Amino acid sequence: MNFDLSPFGVRELTALITAAEKRKSALARRRPINIVRAELIAFAANAGYEIAELLGTRAEAPTEKRKKAARKTGKVAVKYRDPENRRNTWTGRGSQPRWLREKVRRGQSAADFLVQGLAMPTANTKSIGKRTVFKQA
Repeated sequence: MNFDLSPFGVRELTALITAAEKRKSALARRRPINIVRAELIAFAANAGYEIAELLGTRAEAPTEKRKKAARKTGKVAVKYRDPENRRNTWTGRGSQPRWLREKVRRGQSAADFLVQGLAMPTANTKSIGKRTVFKQA
């Protein structure tokens, strides 16, 4: 481990050496972890417990935060279908598909493509509070 000590002056280096020596002596006074662990296990056993009971199972191995499960949406019936290509469908959720967007751009209404008897048009932000047209069978 190499540190660049060139920017430090004599005062800073002396303070750094003093702090490092204090930390080194504190670490040297500590007892080895395996001995302390064995003593704790023995102490808990004498009291009739296990370490896992006292600390809990999560204390041994920290767990990562769980991500919230993504909410699954159910399948929705088709509201719009292209009469020229029956495979072009849209449920009314999400952005408008290209095939429908093109037809609306050419002057047709999205209500023209509603599946008869099953669907009501999807609300637009422009038409909230206004009456909407329903395609009748």
